Amino acid sequence: MNMRQAKPEDSKLFLELMKQLDQETEFMMLEPGERTTTAEDMEHYLLSMEKSNSFLLLVFDGQKVAGFLSAKRGAANRIKHSAYIVCGVLKDYRGKGYGTSLFKELLKWAPENGITRLELTVMSHNEKAVQLYQNMGFEMEGKLVHSMIVNGAYVDQYAMAKLI
Repeated sequence: MNMRQAKPEDSKLFLELMKQLDQETEFMMLEPGERTTTAEDMEHYLLSMEKSNSFLLLVFDGQKVAGFLSAKRGAANRIKHSAYIVCGVLKDYRGKGYGTSLFKELLKWAPENGITRLELTVMSHNEKAVQLYQNMGFEMEGKLVHSMIVNGAYVDQYAMAKLI
């Protein structure tokens, strides 16, 4: 397993990862086929992440990208100290330490870059992810009731955060 910061030239690779995650899990935001992002759109997104001094780490198994973790820094002055996290690991790599490794790198990066608050939301029934976040020191801050509809059923999310 190796990791590196995503670069704009990774746009096709990252887009393929996101589309595969859309197919493999119901725990990501978009449903299969809902993502209309082009490689060019993704390149602009990766450039914006660079320019805003945000964090987008890719984890690899050899040449294959296995997952990612992004921490998007708040744009306004009042929230520049915080970053919103999204993480995804392909099905074949879950439970093998990839998520933990991504979070450990995030926890090194955050204080070096003036981030003192990390926040995320997670579907309440995604027990493995909730456990990972708690193991990384994240705490529950609240419950977002019926915040999503997945397969025709309402799903709650937890709001979680870690202060650094």
